[in-house]
Amino acid sequence: MILTVTLNTALDITYRVGALRPHTSHRVSEVTERPGGKGVNVARVLAALGHEATVTGFVGGATGRAVRERLADTPGVRDALLPVVGPTRRTIAVVDELTGDTTQLNEPGPQIAPAEWGAFLDHYEELLTGASAVALCGSLPPGVPVGAYAGLIKTARAAGVPVLLDTSGEPLRRGVAARPDLVKPNADELAELTGSHEPLRATQDARRRGARTVVASLGPQGLLALTPEGRWRALPPAREHGNPTGAGDSAVAGLLSGLVEQLPWPDRLSRAAALSAATVRAPAAGEFDRTTYEKLLGQVTVTGGPAAA
Repeated sequence: MILTVTLNTALDITYRVGALRPHTSHRVSEVTERPGGKGVNVARVLAALGHEATVTGFVGGATGRAVRERLADTPGVRDALLPVVGPTRRTIAVVDELTGDTTQLNEPGPQIAPAEWGAFLDHYEELLTGASAVALCGSLPPGVPVGAYAGLIKTARAAGVPVLLDTSGEPLRRGVAARPDLVKPNADELAELTGSHEPLRATQDARRRGARTVVASLGPQGLLALTPEGRWRALPPAREHGNPTGAGDSAVAGLLSGLVEQLPWPDRLSRAAALSAATVRAPAAGEFDRTTYEKLLGQVTVTGGPAAA
């Protein structure tokens, strides 16, 4: 079982409009609602790949009930979310069908009380006993300590469970210092962490700060991985056009599944890059276009190797 942690779960709502223009009314051509938050998206992709996934984090209010109802309809995903008093947030994605651009509106999430955070720590430790790997994903809701991920990383390491961190800002900075097995920042998050906009230099700096492995998502430029075994670059054959929301989460699912299957790094990166690109062609985060994925899987170019470490 792969455990994904989403402290700030969400109900993801996607609107599609013909063309998005400020200060005007829009007719929505399609609405989709999905259980969301980065770790939930990761779990849904893992399940589609045939892995058993468990999701945990906080859930509350009417929106939280809607998240749980939709999770119950997702084969292969176990709901281990912890109820809280505050309402689960919503995220709104507006897809401009003319340009393919997406505008994202993210609510802040519920206020987490100290007792609720303490209950989660006990719950998390219990879930780790059956986990082959854990992913810590996304933003922190109000009330959760900024160093929360650092503590969760230390708990996972003490339990002997490999841990992947995918967050940003100060939670990423503190989490990296706790020495996670893998971090997966995008280019902006990596630059904010290290102060460098040069991907290789920034990735090397992130490793020096504590991460065992860094896999940076570089958008159309693919993935850059710096590991104890070597350095690799994975590049899809062409840029896919569509909704990029959730592409990074699919890359995390590819890396996690490759980890538990003990695939060599080039195969892990090919899977992650192909999944990320195939998600752009899907209608919502947490999904991928399987035909695109299967086509791209053999077309991703992976360069580098152990000697480049």
